[in-house]
Amino acid sequence: MSEFDPFAAEWISYAKNSQYTLVEKCLKLSQILEFPNLDITEYVQKLRSYDQGLRDHVSDVKNPIYLVSMLNEYMFDILEFQGDSDDYYNPRNNFLNVVMDKHSGIPITLSIIYIEVAKAIGLELRPVGFPGHFLVKYSEELILDPFNRGSLLDIEDLQDILDATYGEGVEFEPEYLNDIEPEKILIRILRNLKSSYTESFSYEKAMHCINMILGLDSNSPEEIRDKGIIQTRLLQNDLALVSLNKYLEMAPEADDVDDILEMIKSIKEKSSQ
Repeated sequence: MSEFDPFAAEWISYAKNSQYTLVEKCLKLSQILEFPNLDITEYVQKLRSYDQGLRDHVSDVKNPIYLVSMLNEYMFDILEFQGDSDDYYNPRNNFLNVVMDKHSGIPITLSIIYIEVAKAIGLELRPVGFPGHFLVKYSEELILDPFNRGSLLDIEDLQDILDATYGEGVEFEPEYLNDIEPEKILIRILRNLKSSYTESFSYEKAMHCINMILGLDSNSPEEIRDKGIIQTRLLQNDLALVSLNKYLEMAPEADDVDDILEMIKSIKEKSSQ
C-alpha cells in the first residue's frame, strides 16, 4: 500500500520486543524521530540515579500515603520536576530525554518518570490514560496528577479536567481511570507528535509517526485516514486515494465520511487535469 519507511521498520522491531522496558521504548522513539545520537543506556542510568536519593529520603514506613508524599517532595522539591504550562504544546515535551534534561514536561512524560522513580521505594503506581490529561493511580481512591506536583484528585477534580478539555459535554465515567497498557502509551505519545508535526508542516515526520503507530495498531481507521491526508500534502495522490478509500471501508459510519468523499473527488479531479 505504501513505500517502505525505514524509521517505522526500526521502531516496530524495537517496540514489539518484550525485553525492552517502556522507558527504553520512549527513548528509542526520541532517537528515531529527533535525536539520532541519543544514548539510551545513559538516560536509563540517569533515571536509576534518582533511586538512591529517594530511598535515602524515606523511612521504613510502608504506608502508601506517606510514600506518595515523600515521592512528591523528592520529585518536585528536590529534583524540581514541574509541569510545562508555559510551552505545553512544544513537541519536545513528548521526548523523555528532553523532559529528563530540563526537568519539565507534560502529563504523559512526567507520569512515566514518576511511576519509574516510585518503584525505588516499592510503590507500585499504574498509568491511567484519562481523556485529555494523563494520570497515575495507586488504587481507585488514590489518583495522582504528576503534572500538578503529584496532587491527589477526587471526582470533582476529574470532572474539572474533563470540562477544561472538552467543554461541559463530557461526564466522568469510572472506566476513564482504567490502567493503560504500554503500547497504548506509546501510541498516545506518537499521536501528540503527529499533531505537532502536522501543525508545523513537518509532513515527513508526521508520516513517520503515523507509520510507527500503524506498526503497533495496524487497524486504526483514524491513522489510515490521517495517512491519506498527509499523503495528499506530500503530493502522493495515488497512495492517498488508497488510504482514504480504505478508511471509508473501515469506518463507513464515521462523522467525517462526507469530507473524505469530497477530498477523494478533489484528488481525482486534480489527477485528471
